[in-house]
Amino acid sequence: MRATLRWAHSDLRTHRGEALFLALATAGIVVSLLLAAALFGYATNPWQRTFSQTHGAHVWIHTSRSTDLNKLAELDGVESVAGPYSTAATFLSSRGTRATVELRAIPDPPAVGRPLVTAGQWLDARTPLGVILERRLADALLAAPGDTLTLPDHRKVTVVGIADSPESRYRTGEQPGLVWALPSAVPHPTGQVIGLRLAKPNATDYIVQRAVTALGAGAIGEVSTWQQARAEAQGDNRLLGQVLGLFGLGALMAAGFAVHGAISTRIRGHLRDISVLKAIGFTPGQVVRVFLCQHIAYAILGAAAASAVTQLLGQYIPGRLGDAVRIWQGLPGYTAVQFIIPIGAVLFIAATTGLAAWSAGRVPPVPGPRPPSAADRTQRHTRPPSPRAIDLAKKDYWGAVRARLPHSTRAHSAGQLPAPARHALTTGVPVALVLGLHAPFTRPLRTLATMARLALPLLLSVVAMSAWATIDHFHSRPDRVGLPAALTVRADQGLSDHEAQALLQDDPQVSAVYPGVEVAALVPGQTATIALRGLGDSRSPYPYALAEGRSARGSDEAVAGQGLLDLLNVRIGDWVRVTVGDHPQILHIVGRSIEPENAGRVISTSLETLLQNDPSLAPSLYQIRLAPGSDAQAVAQRLVAAGHGRLDAHAVTNPADELSPLRVVIVGLILVLALIGLVEVLTEIGGTVREAERDLLALRAIGLSARQISAVTMTSMGLTTLLAFTAAVLLGTPLARWLIDAQGGSSGIGSGIAQSPPPWLLVVCGMGTVLGAVGLAALPAVRATRQRLTDTPSAAG
Repeated sequence: MRATLRWAHSDLRTHRGEALFLALATAGIVVSLLLAAALFGYATNPWQRTFSQTHGAHVWIHTSRSTDLNKLAELDGVESVAGPYSTAATFLSSRGTRATVELRAIPDPPAVGRPLVTAGQWLDARTPLGVILERRLADALLAAPGDTLTLPDHRKVTVVGIADSPESRYRTGEQPGLVWALPSAVPHPTGQVIGLRLAKPNATDYIVQRAVTALGAGAIGEVSTWQQARAEAQGDNRLLGQVLGLFGLGALMAAGFAVHGAISTRIRGHLRDISVLKAIGFTPGQVVRVFLCQHIAYAILGAAAASAVTQLLGQYIPGRLGDAVRIWQGLPGYTAVQFIIPIGAVLFIAATTGLAAWSAGRVPPVPGPRPPSAADRTQRHTRPPSPRAIDLAKKDYWGAVRARLPHSTRAHSAGQLPAPARHALTTGVPVALVLGLHAPFTRPLRTLATMARLALPLLLSVVAMSAWATIDHFHSRPDRVGLPAALTVRADQGLSDHEAQALLQDDPQVSAVYPGVEVAALVPGQTATIALRGLGDSRSPYPYALAEGRSARGSDEAVAGQGLLDLLNVRIGDWVRVTVGDHPQILHIVGRSIEPENAGRVISTSLETLLQNDPSLAPSLYQIRLAPGSDAQAVAQRLVAAGHGRLDAHAVTNPADELSPLRVVIVGLILVLALIGLVEVLTEIGGTVREAERDLLALRAIGLSARQISAVTMTSMGLTTLLAFTAAVLLGTPLARWLIDAQGGSSGIGSGIAQSPPPWLLVVCGMGTVLGAVGLAALPAVRATRQRLTDTPSAAG
């Protein structure tokens, strides 16, 4: 044991940098995996915790005011109900900010679906115009308990509390915010809502069908389920967690392979040292344990450091990651995951290490003689070449190289170089360059293994750069990802369509106005509601971003989002029938549009088509395109002022805005991958230099200077790195597009959003990678040329 520790200590002192890099790479990987687990927990558990604490309803059904909802409580499978509650769709204004809300009248604290008050207090009869705001709505209105808000009829309501709810949260222009109030604050209700808590939560489709049968399709306005609310609550946090988890696992594989390559290279370079260890009494098992324990210690050190840093400092990370870690640390199962991830990473690295260390145990105690190199034969049978002989040899490169070809760069057959290499030598190409380019191909299996290990972190880096390019594309070209309009404007009922369009077109920065209407529609089978949208007309069609098919030009033609196609299990060319109240809409799907809103559950047609099928509809919203360089917020404020409170304008939400933390994640992941790649490059440099040490005599015998000999090693390393980067780009680019489009399809947005990194960026990264590898190889290569003209012990094995 004492001798084992001494050898391990001596090896650590010799390779301090490599040990540090391995520990840091493991630490970065474990941090990525821990943050991924935190984001997954943050995305799922808070909503589940709120749903459990509020005894939430699994289905919420909105109906007209006159519908009798009491019969729903008698449906088989309904455990209990919340309501029915009277509702009113209206607006709330505060500090110049306006938001659409659903005012819900609750006379008493409900047993099912009770909001979880986090600030302030519950409703009190002593404050008849008191209201409780859903937390995200309160954030949008910058409202706190005690503030006063204004209704469209100029009534003032007082905020008495802020609450969390497991129902769908407020989203500007998409989902109205929830406001709970006493019946006295809702004097003119326009509808009602009831919540159903089910005995079997997964039976939502069956219960909704039964409810539609009992009430009639025309009575139901909108249906929302607990699955939809949970998916919305998870949203981008789940995406971030998936990205971190994917890259963390990929980096873990890359690190394991890098460790395997490092040990394999070290074993090849220390064959005589291992033989000496066995000769003095080390058993094969002891030799394996030396290498295995050494690298497991590095992995444990890195994993322990990662766990400590995440636990102590993770909550102080700014933004969503810090919040996720803070909440995750208080959730059940946190302690187990905190140990499982680091232990799993260490075990994986130990497994890959063991495969390489096992070959060290098979090294014989007495190394076999290696075949004599050309330098050996030269020194044995001839005197060292004179300066005149070297000058003559330089006049015929091929003759000199064939007569004294180094062992490690010998050709595959008959001791000859391939024809292209011979031709290059005869045409005056420097022999150092030819030998350097040829060296990797003399050991094809080893070179392929090195390229694979080096290409893996580079491939993941290409995927990360593709994710960055996709986010940038959302920001720079929103019209290509389903967001051609910069503003959404809604008009009060007292404002006619002609008056509204005149107000909007008067602004000098408004380039196009698309009148439209968006209503909730029941899908076939009447199990869920989707968004039915009509925008533009034949004179000014709305510019949908199409991923497949064509635009809707004829009557009854429509385009649909990926989420709707998946929900209805239909495809382009099919006809679908949706119901708005008592009016069916039969539409022919001719294209798939990229839909970032409503999880892609949107079917869109022209406004003319909807009005023809249902004359009771009227334009209620306007999508506004602005001139290039316009400030959307400034234009929105001008339009609201011009409408004298009869217009509600807001900027269209770009989903990329919610993905801003992903940029920081991508940078961190690329740094971790760069660290792993650096370990692999240093390992390969060490192996290449040791391979070149045995060829020093032959290379000098044919007249190569120290600089040329160094150039052979540097060229070989540069070519290997270039081939690895090329393979990473060729494989990583289509892989990145597939992964991003698959994520877009699963989220409902749809495929067709992926973007590849710009070619100039790939060229710059490739040049930087190759030049970095060549630069790192320069110093070891120069040091190797300064050795004496004898075989070193380590190289002789």
